[in-house]
Amino acid sequence: MTGPSEQPGEVLHLSGSAFDRGRGQAAGAPADEVRATLAARLKTARDAGWFDAAARHYLDEQRAFAERNCANAMAELAGIADGFGIAEEDLFEHLYLGTLKDLSRMSGGDHDGCSAWAVADGPDGPLLAKNRDFSGRHAGIQRVFRHEGPDLNQGPMLCLGSLGAPGAYSSGMNAAGLALADTQVGVRSHATGWLRYFLMTEILARAATVDEALALIRSVPHAGGGTLVLADRSGAVATVELGSASAAIERAQLVCRTNHFTTTALAPETLSDQGSRIDGNSAGRRAVLDRELPGRRWDAAGAAALMARHDGEAPLCQHSAGGEAHTIASAVYCCRPGLMYACLDNPCSGAWRRIPLVA
Repeated sequence: MTGPSEQPGEVLHLSGSAFDRGRGQAAGAPADEVRATLAARLKTARDAGWFDAAARHYLDEQRAFAERNCANAMAELAGIADGFGIAEEDLFEHLYLGTLKDLSRMSGGDHDGCSAWAVADGPDGPLLAKNRDFSGRHAGIQRVFRHEGPDLNQGPMLCLGSLGAPGAYSSGMNAAGLALADTQVGVRSHATGWLRYFLMTEILARAATVDEALALIRSVPHAGGGTLVLADRSGAVATVELGSASAAIERAQLVCRTNHFTTTALAPETLSDQGSRIDGNSAGRRAVLDRELPGRRWDAAGAAALMARHDGEAPLCQHSAGGEAHTIASAVYCCRPGLMYACLDNPCSGAWRRIPLVA
């Protein structure tokens, strides 16, 4: 892997209302593969007993909350359901599988991982980088999306995510130069509030800066689980650990997260799956980032090379062993020029493409 290419990458352009953008995902997409991926994950969860009475009650509460507070997210979900011919209820439940796994206290199933970091400045300006680690069949349905619509107050946004999932379902950047990415963290308690996947798109739609994003995050209740890494054009960077009762915020010139909480306030909330290689090497991957990131002026090529690293038992670029999680996509966002470098494969061997937010 020689670093990001100057060749343009393919982008799925979505425009119009949130419903229209959701429905537009299905145009020319492998609909059968999207439906099969979702059905397989739901079947695995149902067979494992994740959908018990308590889970159903929680989902009912979350649905009522989302219908009151997350209108654009629910409209996008309705559009996706209409476009792919999938029951909207199934799509909604699919987004909560990580939460239901936490509530069930059971091991197994698909494992969502990720390593993400951001730096305030460098030769290419402020950067945000993420590797997405996932098991199951999501590798074949990764795409870069360009969203444009009247509900996006900060202009168009580029997102790396999955067909059949809402806007910033992994990472994204808006026209104001605000970029964000998430990492999965299982937690011991959940509450009624914003699901992270809905919140990420809402942040990119409404916030122009890290300060505005943090204000929005502080102002709403959270379902709990996962972290956010943020960077903006001015060089502000931050991480947020999303607990169900509070959000723990860290601001610095350089920040990173893997798949466990590290703040004093929320570290005890981490719920690890001992059968997951992702959870098992989360601390090791964090140690690699803590060791390698300081003391260097990072550019996009260097960021891509770091995300392609294989460090013993804690590789940032993970490869599948059996059905275990592996790195299915990687992204580097350059906030100041509005550029994204994306690889829809293992970053050590896949093709990287340069994608400007504005053509």
